[in-house]
Amino acid sequence: MRNKNKYRDNMTPEESRKTLGKELSFAAAEAYKLLRTNLDFSLPADSGCRVIGITSSLKGEGKSTTSINIAYTMAQSGGKVLLIEADMRLPTLAKRLQVRPRPGISNLLVGQCSGNDVLQRTELLPNLWVATAGDIPPNPAELLGSVNMEQTIEAMKTIFDVIVVDLPPITAVTDAVIVSKMVDGMIVVVRQNYCEKGALDEVVRQLRFVETKILGFVMTGADTTKKAYKRYGRTYGDYK
Repeated sequence: MRNKNKYRDNMTPEESRKTLGKELSFAAAEAYKLLRTNLDFSLPADSGCRVIGITSSLKGEGKSTTSINIAYTMAQSGGKVLLIEADMRLPTLAKRLQVRPRPGISNLLVGQCSGNDVLQRTELLPNLWVATAGDIPPNPAELLGSVNMEQTIEAMKTIFDVIVVDLPPITAVTDAVIVSKMVDGMIVVVRQNYCEKGALDEVVRQLRFVETKILGFVMTGADTTKKAYKRYGRTYGDYK
């Protein structure tokens, strides 16, 4: 099943932009707004800065796209939002968001720069910031599981209202499980007709084993050409 509807890693910049922020289709934008509402109920704002991890079972399920759009949708509410790229093995956010790739989180964790050096404002919204992965280190898991990483997130929590952490797939490496203890909950991205049941079961098993709160699942790659979707778009497509 994994070969069907395969996610494209080689999208052109123009194709990539159409999957982000204000360029989203009406149906996708509404789905992210519904997700934001559910997150508001699961993680109330009065509890302080909310830290949300985004992961998947496999590479190519669209977790980075989902991370960007969740961060964007949260920022639309007016709070100050930070998107942290903790996928140090296959970083993509610098290219997707057209920001400089370094210095980033890896450089910060080894003491090569300060926190201010890694924070970049995105062009999507003035209150949406990103910290890219930085230089690819030989030991991502060790860096992500370090005291410095915990201290970095704690420091960022004093500046931002919401932090979204883009993490690697759980069945590929241990990074996401290691960082899960530093977030308030995890969202698991599942690509339709791509992710296998056994892989998803393993993700749930690992997150439950470390007692991580699973906030929910986001399905990507759904067929929006069906009649019901078209009717919904015609009915509400011009709603402002």
